[in-house]
Amino acid sequence: MVDARHATGQHGEDEAAALLQRTGHRIIARNWRHGGLELDIICETGDTIVFVEVKTRAAHGLTSPTDALTHQKRHRLIRAARAWLAAADAWDRACRFDLVCVTQRGATCTLEHITDAFDLTETLGGGDTSWQPW
Repeated sequence: MVDARHATGQHGEDEAAALLQRTGHRIIARNWRHGGLELDIICETGDTIVFVEVKTRAAHGLTSPTDALTHQKRHRLIRAARAWLAAADAWDRACRFDLVCVTQRGATCTLEHITDAFDLTETLGGGDTSWQPW
């Protein structure tokens, strides 16, 4: 049996994937896992690979979806993206990290798509550090 929190998260990811497709993104993978790492949605738009984190919250929740994208979570997303790029041999592709915030209000939800959700130099602690090893 699926617990309520998992069902809420899955519904949010379904809504986010539909939004991305409506806005011209091509879904490559969903819930991609490598070891203990996971990427919610991997898609592409134009020549850019987009790693999308989906955060779903109830409207009455204590934290906003954007607050859930902590420094530690950003590091895990970068590690997961590196693993996917290695597995797909896609190191030469431009990449970015997006966030889709899903706020549920009863049977309806609102979605906010934030492109380039975080600055990689801030996350990696240096102005010249590239997260992709080339």
